[in-house]
Amino acid sequence: MSLTLEDIAQLSSVSRSTVSRVINGDANVREETRRRVLEVIQRNNYQPNLAARQLAAGHTKVIGLVIPAGVGTIFSDPYFAQFTQGLSDACSEKEYSIMLWLASPEYERRMIRRILGSSLVDGIVVLSTLVDDPLVSALHESQMPFILIGSHPSLEVNSVDVDNIEGARLATRHLLSTSPSKIATITGPQNMMVGRERYQGFAQAVTENGRKLEDTLAVEGDFTEMGGYTAMKSLLAAQPQAVFAASDLMATGAMRAIREAGLRIPADIAIAGHDDMPIASQTNPALTTVRQPLGQMGLLTIETLIELIHHPGQPTRRIVLKPELIIRASCGSSPAN
Repeated sequence: MSLTLEDIAQLSSVSRSTVSRVINGDANVREETRRRVLEVIQRNNYQPNLAARQLAAGHTKVIGLVIPAGVGTIFSDPYFAQFTQGLSDACSEKEYSIMLWLASPEYERRMIRRILGSSLVDGIVVLSTLVDDPLVSALHESQMPFILIGSHPSLEVNSVDVDNIEGARLATRHLLSTSPSKIATITGPQNMMVGRERYQGFAQAVTENGRKLEDTLAVEGDFTEMGGYTAMKSLLAAQPQAVFAASDLMATGAMRAIREAGLRIPADIAIAGHDDMPIASQTNPALTTVRQPLGQMGLLTIETLIELIHHPGQPTRRIVLKPELIIRASCGSSPAN
């Protein structure tokens, strides 16, 4: 049976509070008393309850990560895996742990107020939300420090994001530089801010190029490979010469649909994606895409959240990082990366 503070106090002939002060490095303990307590601790291999000490100090050293998406999506989309790994690495550097909630979006939204009152975590990271998600509203109304990965249409919340509008503009402008007569897009879900922003960037690039947006040249996808495949099958009737897909997974699905139609990439249809997931450099031809600095995003997210935990009441922080266009062969250019 493990010893308690009371046991150590009795064996050391001191009070429980004195043992606690020794363990916590209090300088106002006589050296003889400190030595006697430490000898008892060492002799009995006593291990202080770190979790209890942290809770007593008002901090758990645990960051909660909430991903409002189905479990299947979380494990099938490499974006979630890469970003979660980046957050975990950043937490380890700061001597924090990360707790991941895996549940359906509906369950998480029902449980959020119980989570907020549980004292299990010091702060929360919310990754990938729907427009006007009640999850974010509940966090915004609470006293819990949290950071949103992405943007919010109406609330002033602490957030870290890549410039999705600019990323989509970069990819679309590059496709337009190959002079296609028709350029199409497979958008992300329009009930998600990232989906809306990437379509906005596409639309800006098209209109800046002096062209009109055509409804037949835009099909909504769901950020999955099958979603990209299905959307591309619909777009083929419009005979586009270039396609911007709002994620690499959708781009790979679109490439499969193009090949099945007997068309060549990029000779018949050029294509670009977004995110620069590992699969982008492995497709044939390799996929032109937009790189997100996920490692930097993860580190900034954790550093900012820890700052908010220890120094509440600061002005809202909105950190937006620059995307980078990675040109490969799928748009007719020679591979650069």
